Amino acid sequence: MNIQALLSEKVSQAMIAVGAPADCEPMVRQSARVQFGDYQANGIMAVAKKLGQQPRQLAEQVVQQLELSGIASKVEIAGPGFINIFLAPEWLAQQAETALASPRLGVAPVNAQTIVIDYSAPNVAKEMHVGHVRSTIIGDAAARTLEFLGHKVIRANHVGDWGTQFGMLIAYLEKQQREHHEAIALADLEAFYREAKKTYDEDEAFAERARGYVVKLQGGDEYCRTMWKKLVDITMTQNQTVYDRLNVTLTRNDVMGESLYNDMLPGIVADLKAKGLAVESEGATVVFLDEFKNKEGDPMGVIVQKKDGGYLYTTTDIACAKYRYEQLHADRVLYYIDSRQHQHLMQAWTIVRKAGYVPESVPLEHHMFGMMLGKDGRPFKTRSGGTIKLSDLLDEAVERATLLVSEKNPEMDADELRKLANIVGIGAVKYADLSKSRTTDYIFDWDNMLAFEGNTAPYMQYAYTRVLSVFRKAGIDENALLDGTIQLNDEREAQLAARLLQFEETITLVARDGTPHVMCAYLYDLAGLFSGFYEHCPILSAEDVAIRQSRLKLALLTARTLKQGLDTLGIETVERM
Repeated sequence: MNIQALLSEKVSQAMIAVGAPADCEPMVRQSARVQFGDYQANGIMAVAKKLGQQPRQLAEQVVQQLELSGIASKVEIAGPGFINIFLAPEWLAQQAETALASPRLGVAPVNAQTIVIDYSAPNVAKEMHVGHVRSTIIGDAAARTLEFLGHKVIRANHVGDWGTQFGMLIAYLEKQQREHHEAIALADLEAFYREAKKTYDEDEAFAERARGYVVKLQGGDEYCRTMWKKLVDITMTQNQTVYDRLNVTLTRNDVMGESLYNDMLPGIVADLKAKGLAVESEGATVVFLDEFKNKEGDPMGVIVQKKDGGYLYTTTDIACAKYRYEQLHADRVLYYIDSRQHQHLMQAWTIVRKAGYVPESVPLEHHMFGMMLGKDGRPFKTRSGGTIKLSDLLDEAVERATLLVSEKNPEMDADELRKLANIVGIGAVKYADLSKSRTTDYIFDWDNMLAFEGNTAPYMQYAYTRVLSVFRKAGIDENALLDGTIQLNDEREAQLAARLLQFEETITLVARDGTPHVMCAYLYDLAGLFSGFYEHCPILSAEDVAIRQSRLKLALLTARTLKQGLDTLGIETVERM
């Protein structure tokens, strides 16, 4: 049930009935304060100005035409022409019953689209570091959310597995295998890459062999392809371990490396030339874009092929967008890449549109994000200034969570402690990021993220277990709770029910804008409303059996909503903490 959409339709019909244009915007929003009702329609002022009428008079006419019988208990006009809508408790109770009976919490089916989501994007022969966290977990939350709504989601892990550096890496892997006569585990990928680069810089014979391997690899040489594939496989095996620890849904099947588009690049450059979009400039092939200006105010030149014949990331990204539309049949494409890449993507997509590779009807969306900063306001690094490996960050999160959980549960079994600490620690890292607006930088703070108070994963996980404890205390199987109907006699019951029914509005907004922090804020607010309800509306001690059953049902709907909401974020829950 999307109450906002329902009310928007009703208010829009009433506005049109009194002379407003057919495309009028009712601007129905959730009310910020309970005294203003559950929803407010704020679109009267703009329409009154167009019609040359007094806003309050127009609001009165709209209210007369507004058909909300059985839905609203009261509709009133406030200020210059705001319309406050108070939902009827009986109607809320009916909708809550419907949501409780639905495996999807009453969320309506969508017109399913094929949506490609580009996220994570690690590099081969390098370990994932903290710079990969935001893309990986925000992108995965978007994938989970859109999949829950019913869309076909194609996860695209755009791995950096191609380029001139692979000649160097292949040559060094060959050298290692020849010297050690054993399979190379690449336990420390960073050290491997570093040593390969050092050897390349110091040994000219090695460097010459490496340059030769680049040509051979790009020409399809079987030996070089085998060595290249070994580097990719070892890297992605290690990355998969990190994804699994993070409770991220990416798998090996989602890897779409830069190599995938390599064969497309010559054809794209030739096509851009044939269409008059690309021209020769100082030996290179360049597309000049009027939409972007250089410092002199002239159209910016975007190189798609260097004078030595090599291609650039822009060329690959053009091919990538074309592939996703033509081969994956995308209706919508989302990129979770940091904000520093915005101009690069906009330039590539401008060329894509001009060339006609992807029609305007298929959105190409850059859901950019800011950086993870330390408490000093600088990029989050080790104390010595080095890059923090993602696996090391997760190790520390679990270690800190183990201390936290063991302090609260000194008698807990070792296996249970290990499992709970892992869920709390990993969840804390993810939730701390997801609960912040993705468009801004955020400060990484261990103390805040592992707190049991405030908008944190431990608080939300504990809130869920607290709801379930009601059923444990009563010895009731929550899945067998069928008797009685929901009735909302207390104001706190009605407020909780209304917020529960706003789950669909929330998840729809998250799906549209790629803003998981909106879901975090909703769940935190919901947990707070349940806490108030729990304190003031006795459940198990309610003398009236019908009220007891009703409140148990509200508690059950709260538990299911919290669990489903956290699941869309990739945050695991437990039944006891």
